[in-house]
Amino acid sequence: PRLQIQPERLFVGPHHPDVGALATPSPDGSVHHFCQFTPKCLLAVSREEGWHDGTSRTTIRVDNEVEAHREANNYKFGFRKWKGNVTEKPIEDRSDIDKELHTDLSIVKNTEVPVVTVGNMAYVFLFGWWVSLTYLLICPVMFLTVFGVPYGKVCLKLAWYIIWPFGKSIQRACHLVDTSAVKPTNCDIVPQEHDDKDLVGDTDCAPLLVSSPLPVEIPVPTRPPRKTTKHWCRVGTLLWLLLGYPVLAVVHCLAFVLSWLPVFTIPIAKMNSRILTTVLLMAPEDIEIYSLDKKDVCETRVVLYCYQAFNVHYYKYTVQGINIFALNLLPLVFVTVIAGYADREHEYFSTETMFTIAITSIIPLSYYIGMGIASISAQSNFAVGAVVNATFGSITEMTFYITALLRGHRAGSNCYEEVVKSALAGTLIGCILFIPGICMTIGGIKHSEQRFNSRSAGVSSALLFISIGGVFAPTLFSKTFGNLVCESCSSTPGNGTVPFTCKDCRYDTTTADPHLILSHIEPLVYTISVLLPASYLIGLIFTLKTHAHIYDIHVSDGHGGQAHGHPVVHWSRWRALAVLIFATVLMASCADLCTVNIEPILSHSSVSQYFIGVTVLAMVPELPEIVNGIQFALQNNISLSLEVGSCIAVQVCMIQIPLLVLFNAFYDVGFVLVFSDIHLWASIFSVILVNYIFMDGKCDYFQGTALVAVYFIVLAVYFFAPSPRSC
Repeated sequence: PRLQIQPERLFVGPHHPDVGALATPSPDGSVHHFCQFTPKCLLAVSREEGWHDGTSRTTIRVDNEVEAHREANNYKFGFRKWKGNVTEKPIEDRSDIDKELHTDLSIVKNTEVPVVTVGNMAYVFLFGWWVSLTYLLICPVMFLTVFGVPYGKVCLKLAWYIIWPFGKSIQRACHLVDTSAVKPTNCDIVPQEHDDKDLVGDTDCAPLLVSSPLPVEIPVPTRPPRKTTKHWCRVGTLLWLLLGYPVLAVVHCLAFVLSWLPVFTIPIAKMNSRILTTVLLMAPEDIEIYSLDKKDVCETRVVLYCYQAFNVHYYKYTVQGINIFALNLLPLVFVTVIAGYADREHEYFSTETMFTIAITSIIPLSYYIGMGIASISAQSNFAVGAVVNATFGSITEMTFYITALLRGHRAGSNCYEEVVKSALAGTLIGCILFIPGICMTIGGIKHSEQRFNSRSAGVSSALLFISIGGVFAPTLFSKTFGNLVCESCSSTPGNGTVPFTCKDCRYDTTTADPHLILSHIEPLVYTISVLLPASYLIGLIFTLKTHAHIYDIHVSDGHGGQAHGHPVVHWSRWRALAVLIFATVLMASCADLCTVNIEPILSHSSVSQYFIGVTVLAMVPELPEIVNGIQFALQNNISLSLEVGSCIAVQVCMIQIPLLVLFNAFYDVGFVLVFSDIHLWASIFSVILVNYIFMDGKCDYFQGTALVAVYFIVLAVYFFAPSPRSC
C-alpha cells in the first residue's frame, strides 16, 4: 500500500509476471512523450517489442534527473552520445569494483585475495627494491645524528615493509585493539537500525514474543585519553625534515608518477602517496607494522593497507568524472603546445615526433569537448543542448580541416586539399563500417545476439543515403560533363582502329575547363550546401517532434523513490563552457602543429597520402566516440552503438562539409567539392553494405566481423593506391 504507482507512466515487462494486475499502457498514450522520468518506482524491463512495427520500448535506470536528461539526449538525433556520468554517484550506490577502485588504502577488507600474484612480484622488481634501498641508505644517516635514531629505526622498518607491503598494515600504536580478547566480528556488514514499530510489523525479522522493553544499563568502558605527542618540537624531527624526508619525498614522487601513468598500477601510486603525506609525518613511536592473518580482518583503524599492485579494472577509474586515460594525456597537450611553438627549427624534436604527439593530443581534447557538451546538455533545456551540440559537436574536425586548408593556400599546394578530402572520406567510411563493426563484434562476443530499433536505424540509413548522394553529386556531375585528360598518348604503328594509346587518364575539372567549375559545379555545390542542412533540420523535427515514439525511451529513477538530495554535478554549466572554450583553443593549436609538421611526411613518405588521410587524420580524433560505442555495446545497448557512427557520418556530410563550403565562399582557399574515384566508390559501397546489415533489426559478432573485414579491405586499397598528383 505504501508503493505509489502511476499507471499512465508505468510499464510492466515480462520479467515481472507477479505484477499482473497492472495493465500495459497503450502505445497511443506514449506517442507524445519522448522521455518519461518516473521517480516513484521502477517496474520496467529493458526492452519490449511489438507496440510499433520494428520499434522497441527502452527503459533506462538512472540516479537523478540530470542523468535522466543525459540518457535521454543520447537517444536524440543530432546529440553527441556520452557514456560516462556527469554527476557524482553516491558511494553506497556504486558497484563493489568501483568502491575498490576509489579506496584510499586505509581500510582492511574481509577478502580472501592471495597476495602472492604475478603483479605483486613484478612490483618488487620494478619499484620495491630501489625504494627500499633508499630507506636503507637514509637509515645510517639518521643513526649518525644521534637525535634521529628513532627515525633511523622507522626507516629500517619501512625498508622491509616497502620491499613487500602486501598483506601488511601500518597502524598507529595508540589505536591498536587487542583482538585476542575480543571475538572478531564481521565489519563489512552494518545492520540498519529499525524502530520497534517496524520490527513488529516485519514478519520476516520480528521475534515470536515481543515484551515491553526493560531499561538495562550496560556499562561502557571509557577509553583512555589519547596521548598527544609533541614530536614536531623535537630536534630529531627537525633533522628528519632536513636530511631524510626531502630525499624520500623525491623518491616517492618519482615512484608515484611512474606507477600512475600506466593506470593499472595506480594502487602503487596510492601507497606511495599515503606513505609520503601521512606515514612519514607521524611520530616515530606511533608507527607500527603488522602482518595481518586472514582471521584478523576487523582492524579498520589502519593508516595503510595494500594487498595488490596491479588491478586491470583501473581503466574505469575517474577523477572528478574524468577518465584516467584522458587525465594522464592532459600534460601531453601542454608539452605539445609549448614544444611545438618554442622549437620551430626542430632542434630537439623531429617533425615526425611533433606530428605524432600533436595528433595524440587531439584525443584527450576531443574527450573534454565531449564531456563538456554532455554536461551542458544534461543541465539545460532542449534548445540550449541543440545549440551546443551543433556548434561544438564538430569543432574537433573543423579546426583541423580549416587549418589544413589555410596552410595549403599559403603554401600554394593542393596536397592539403586532397588530405582534407581523404580525412572526410575516411571519417565517413570509418563511421559507417568500423565503428558499427567493432561494436557488433565486441558486443556479440558478450551477448550472443543483440537487437536494435530497426525504425530508428532506418531513419539513420535514409539520412546516410541523402548525405552520400548530396556530397558526391558534384563528383558524378564532373565525371559526366568534365573533360577526359590523359598524361601521355602515343600512336601504335600498324593499328588503324586504335590510333593512340593513352595512359593515366582521368576527369579533370580543375585545370582542363575552369568555366565548368564557375558556371556549373560551384552553383551545384552551393545548392547542395543548402539542401543538406535543410535535410538535417527535417531529420531533427521528424525524430524529436512528430515521430518521437520511434525511440520510445522511458527513463526511471533507480532508487525506488528514495530521495538522495540534489545531485552533485562534476562540471557546472559555466565550468563546462570554460572547458569547451579552452579545449577548442588548444585543439586549434594542436591542429595547426599537425598541419605544420605533416608537410615533410607528405613529401617524403613512402605510404600513400590517401592512406594517411583516411586512417590517422580521420579516425584518431574519433577514438573517444569509438570507446563510447564499445561501452554501449557491452551493456547490450547496441542501438546507441550504431547511432554513434551514424550520427558522426551524418554530421560530416550535412554540417561539416557545408561549413567548409561556406568558409571557402568567404575566404577562397581553393576547396572544390569534387572527390577522387576511390573516395566515391568506397563511400557508396560502404553505405549500401551497412544498410543491408541494418535491415533485420538484430546483429551478432559475425556481422560485426564482416563489417570490420570490409573496412580493412578498403584500407588495403588505400594503402596500395598511388598518391594524389597534387602531392
